[in-house]
Amino acid sequence: MQVRWNYKLQPNKGQDAFMSEWLVTLRKHRNYCLAERRRGFESNNQHSDQSVMYSYGAFCDIETQVEYGSFCPLTCPVVKHGVMSADTLTKQDRKWLSVSGVQSVRTTELRNENPFYSRIYSGVLQGNLAKLDAAYLGFFTHKRGFPAFRKASNFNSFQYKPGAAKLTVNRTSKKKRCYSHVYLPGLGDMRYLDSRTIPENADIRTVTVMKEADGWYMSVLLNLAESLPEVTPIETVTSAVGIDMGINKLIALSDGSFIENPKFATNQKTRRQLRIRQRRVNRKVKGSKNRRKAGIEVAKLHKKIADKRNNYQWKAAKKIVNTADAIIREDLNIAAMKLRCKPRRIKGRFMRNAPPGSIPVDTFAQSSPRGCSPVADFAPNGQSAKRGLNRSISDASWGNSFSKIDWLAAKSGKPVMTINPRHTSQECSACGHISKLNRDGEKFVCEACGHIDHADTQASRTILRKANLIFVSNRHKKPTHQSLVPTPGLGESNALLCNDVATCGKRHQAGNRISKACTEPSRSVISENRILFEQLCLKLFD
Repeated sequence: MQVRWNYKLQPNKGQDAFMSEWLVTLRKHRNYCLAERRRGFESNNQHSDQSVMYSYGAFCDIETQVEYGSFCPLTCPVVKHGVMSADTLTKQDRKWLSVSGVQSVRTTELRNENPFYSRIYSGVLQGNLAKLDAAYLGFFTHKRGFPAFRKASNFNSFQYKPGAAKLTVNRTSKKKRCYSHVYLPGLGDMRYLDSRTIPENADIRTVTVMKEADGWYMSVLLNLAESLPEVTPIETVTSAVGIDMGINKLIALSDGSFIENPKFATNQKTRRQLRIRQRRVNRKVKGSKNRRKAGIEVAKLHKKIADKRNNYQWKAAKKIVNTADAIIREDLNIAAMKLRCKPRRIKGRFMRNAPPGSIPVDTFAQSSPRGCSPVADFAPNGQSAKRGLNRSISDASWGNSFSKIDWLAAKSGKPVMTINPRHTSQECSACGHISKLNRDGEKFVCEACGHIDHADTQASRTILRKANLIFVSNRHKKPTHQSLVPTPGLGESNALLCNDVATCGKRHQAGNRISKACTEPSRSVISENRILFEQLCLKLFD
């Protein structure tokens, strides 16, 4: 089983300065190599009739290594633009190389010419080229977009090859969190916080050093001896739980329980902190040290919010996985849910104003800043209101929750099934009636059968019903002091809370939630007075 564990590094001042310098040089190295490939890709086809000097690496395809001369834009463009030195071109008995191989040879020359390149470990430079080669090849295999140039804010990691970094794990300490040491070539020995002990039989693969807002981290890729268990077939499970994602309640389970949404980034206190710190950044002079320091404070707050959310999601995912033997969830298209609203058409036009030129310039100059030209006004389409919803969806981070649930379920051998989310919040789980009028905020009252439930809980039970599974909890719940009274004529799943606990049989017996002593006297009263029934039901949601 392959896992990735993160640890907090504690470098000294010299190592911190070296790693920061490495990131700057590696980013320039990547952009330099990408510029050579991009320049050749854009110019070779335009000047295919000109004579081109090709040396080691005139291959069109890296896998097949077929050469097409100067008529193909993929034939080693780095040689044409003179990135190879004259000494390298005149050497004999050299094998033909790919584009990455040619740039690797050039990188070796840069280590002899530039002191900044010479201070970087050679394996890190080779890994930097390997990442670019994978991104460039992925573009031609139609897997991802064309590689982009990296900014300083978008390049914050470098990687060591397997076997390069040496970890010395402290196994004698009795503390849960102790300090261990790692040797990184080119940087030396460094201490890190051993928050999770690496097993002795684990095979250490790559080590990635990352720079975050609050310091440096190390991500270790491990091959563990144990393997993932086989997933139980969905047809043979004895219990299942349906989950429904939301905003007010982060997750609603089909057993009636909820996982609250703390709203780490959208609560009033955090938004005020972000607003104040971002305002401090905007008031500083661009390019100044004070502006950079203020930006670091904003980044630290975002990092703190992300860590809190990540920790909370792991705990929530563990609770869901331990609830039943199978998990049923919706197959949500979260990216489509956060798209902008389409502009509204008014009389066949997108804008409601008169055509340009019909408004006097003198009239507009009084109301427009700096005398700019009149701008047509768009019709309202609800995007301003949807902006807050999009922010809440991003803060809830449903996709990350799904990933954590899938991973913990795979470690437990439990299946995770996805269903179509269509009409899950409008369909009644008792009779299957679908209507928008069934739902009123967090209340769900079926128009056909009168089934009443919390809207999110109702949706999770509908999700479970679509999978043709039943819920049997693995958790042993404590007995409650309230009993559920089934309502006649409105479906067996409908129930009211009965406050007369003394007449509901044994008070503390688990599972005795439906008592005959309560049901018999209530049948005639509730069936005769439907208004009283609705009032009692609505009190459940107030």
